Amino acid sequence: MHPDVSEIWNWLEQVPDPEIPVISVVDLGIVRNMTWKGQTLEVALTPTYSGCPATSVIAMDVETALRDRGIDRICIRSKLSPPWTTDWISEKGRKRLEEYGIAPPRQSGGPEKCPLCGSKAVERVSQFGSTPCKAQWRCKSCLEPFDYFKCL
Repeated sequence: MHPDVSEIWNWLEQVPDPEIPVISVVDLGIVRNMTWKGQTLEVALTPTYSGCPATSVIAMDVETALRDRGIDRICIRSKLSPPWTTDWISEKGRKRLEEYGIAPPRQSGGPEKCPLCGSKAVERVSQFGSTPCKAQWRCKSCLEPFDYFKCL
């Protein structure tokens, strides 16, 4: 008998994203699906973008978490369609990003407020941030720079 898929989802909520360790790969929306095919657990992962350098690390971390809980027949596959979107980030994940100092994505493009002090007086410094999925912004009140998770 193998573990229920809902229990496995809970396990994977403990696997952090390697680039933003305060958010899990589940809350980031990277884990798209999992099903048992006989005695093999198939897990579909969708990277935040096709060239993401963390994709192989995420797959390895997911596999390790599953093996640590006794699952030894695992098939992890990339699922590129539909492409990942920031809409897949959970509310819990958005809160964790903000608590960590990264402004969560918004459909209107650009942060609502500074994640550090809460001021709405913010400005974009660069469309390019610490990773390709983030842009660099600055707060005009506290004068601190911060990352904004780009809306995709």
